Amino acid sequence: MAQTTESESRKLLQRLRDTLAEAGEGQERLDRITHLIADSMRTGVCSIYLFRDAETLELCSTEGLNPDAVHQTRMRVGEGLVGRVAATSQPINTGDAPSERGFRYMPETGEEVFSSFLGVPIQRLGDGLGVLVVQSREARQFSEDEVYALEVVAMVLAEMTELGAFIGEGAALSALHQRATSFKGGVGQEGAAAGRVWLHEPRVVVTNPVADDPAAEVERLRDAVAQLRVSVDDMLSLAAAGDVEQREVLEAYRMFAHSRGWLRRMEEDIDRGLSAEAAVEKEQSVARARLQTAPDAYLRERLHDLDDLSNRLLRILTGQGSDTGAEMPGDPILIARNIGPGELLAYGRSLRGIVLEEGSVASHAAIVARALAIPLVVNADGITAEALNGDAILVDGDEGVVHLRPEDSVETAFADKMAMRAKAQQRYSSIREKPAETLDGDRIALHMNAGLMADLPSLEGSGAEGVGLFRTELQFLVQSQVPKRGDLAALYARVMDAAGGKRVAFRTLDIGSDKVLPYMKRPDEPNPALGWRAIRVGLDKVGVMRMQLQALIRAANGRPLTVMFPFVAQFDEFKAAREHLMREIDREEKLGHTLPASVEVGAMLETPSLAFAPKQFFDMADFISIGGNDLKQFFFAADRENEQVRRRYDTLNVSYLSFLKQIVERASASGTHLSFCGEDAGRPLEAMCFAAIGMRTLSMRPASIGPVKHLLRRTDLAEARDVIETAFTSGAQSVRPAVMEWMRNRD
Repeated sequence: MAQTTESESRKLLQRLRDTLAEAGEGQERLDRITHLIADSMRTGVCSIYLFRDAETLELCSTEGLNPDAVHQTRMRVGEGLVGRVAATSQPINTGDAPSERGFRYMPETGEEVFSSFLGVPIQRLGDGLGVLVVQSREARQFSEDEVYALEVVAMVLAEMTELGAFIGEGAALSALHQRATSFKGGVGQEGAAAGRVWLHEPRVVVTNPVADDPAAEVERLRDAVAQLRVSVDDMLSLAAAGDVEQREVLEAYRMFAHSRGWLRRMEEDIDRGLSAEAAVEKEQSVARARLQTAPDAYLRERLHDLDDLSNRLLRILTGQGSDTGAEMPGDPILIARNIGPGELLAYGRSLRGIVLEEGSVASHAAIVARALAIPLVVNADGITAEALNGDAILVDGDEGVVHLRPEDSVETAFADKMAMRAKAQQRYSSIREKPAETLDGDRIALHMNAGLMADLPSLEGSGAEGVGLFRTELQFLVQSQVPKRGDLAALYARVMDAAGGKRVAFRTLDIGSDKVLPYMKRPDEPNPALGWRAIRVGLDKVGVMRMQLQALIRAANGRPLTVMFPFVAQFDEFKAAREHLMREIDREEKLGHTLPASVEVGAMLETPSLAFAPKQFFDMADFISIGGNDLKQFFFAADRENEQVRRRYDTLNVSYLSFLKQIVERASASGTHLSFCGEDAGRPLEAMCFAAIGMRTLSMRPASIGPVKHLLRRTDLAEARDVIETAFTSGAQSVRPAVMEWMRNRD
């Protein structure tokens, strides 16, 4: 058999383009394509397998196998040679298929007479769509040119599949971007929202994968690459001169853009029949496959640089960039693979909801989404490939579920849920000005968490009595360099102004772990959550801590000031941080600046070790705020970013609740004000149990204050306390069942 030369490869692509241009239904088109490929490559068999769901491939068309097997033969990913190609996204080329590891005999197809096998993935930028296979009776390996030809054909098939060219019978041929589909992710921020999709980075659609004039395509490519290089050079020239790390990243970025090998490979792809856009995508896919499996973490990280450059180049070539005139819908739900805090803040409160394909419950995006009170679902795998701008979408942040292009019945049920939520909020508004006072006369102070100026209007509307936690790190995360002291002082002053005299507890810079400043080199730590973060960074980088403390003192300008230090693990850390604050107050006094009317200094108790600190700690601290999110993960040794374990342990577990009760007792013995801050404080049942064990201040997101207050005002804490104490002594693992049973009987 003659080899498939470069000119023959181009001929095959051109014949494929002409075949795709012919009228016909999806199945008819696929059948013509398998016949064309088998004929052009002179093989006895050509078969196309497409995914019918995430784990199953379906034979959708064949030339040479039993036609009755079409839409009947299915296999799991990893099963057989076809399943191996799908699982690894790598070609398999063998002259003796039956002897290959994992070979699966399928009698319904009649394939046992074919010795040679070449299978390549049908994929677009890492998103697998299926497998393209050719087979022949002759026992031989296919040549490099033949492998290349089949790979570029598979790439064109992927593009056309995305464009809906093969819609037809069978689940695998249902319409991409048209069918109703749902995604299950993780809860990043509770709430529900309905709206229209707005893609943060719209997928570039390549509508012309095959080209007739290679010389013209090469010229288009070179012009686009020249534009790309200029833009990268401009970014480098604008980078801060003293920001060594940022410049190193951009230099690596520039190295990719100016790579002669990258340009040469794309030109070779064009010479073999691809358009400039298709050549860019092909090299992007090849590099993705190579870098994703690289053992070197640095090389894997460079994948993001290459992806970004390739996408920029594609937008230049296609004119599908952000400046094409597309308008954001009036009810936007943002869809992104991932997004930084600065980019998310730029959208602001215009967003109805956010869905991320990656991300985590503790990511920057989740922090900002909570600050903005926008429903967020994270880890919605595959949604950026499926969603299109303008698609109808429903986001259920309570359950971590997203409905894309929902059916009428789903829309109706979701509308009912939102109506019930709105009705409940109306009920809560009627008690907004009333205290959270229980039936037996205990008064619970409900405060709100904040991190942005935009949060402060919620202080009055929610009925919160103050701000129990103001996250100061957001102002550091969204800038490319350390904020200036004067800018921070002005911001903190505006926060105090907006609070209207109500208490605001400013948490000092809480960075590290998942919160990495763009201008600070991230240490290579095996477990960042247990590493160099929060107060540890502050005590090591004293200059930054001092600057922030000076800004807070000046912002107070004669008003009361409340400062708390995060992630304190031992008494000495609190003493050292408190001494820094007192020295800065003395310094400000010597400079003649107005001092705060009073100063409260507290600590966040987020590590179990601090609960066992010497009594002197409890005596010295003006207040202690339990940081429930971190404390819970360390108590149970369950990473809160790990979906497999974070829901495994109950907040109302007897061991954990007993531990919290001990903290309450130690704080009470020293007369130290104690509060609980975190997501669990905003869950009514948990909040009621915290109040029952003696906590008198809870801090939560503004939207949770109404539901928590509503339940507390209907509760006799003495009765609740008896139920909890009985559960403690019963041997139960959690008090939740007993408390819920008591509430049902009470109602």
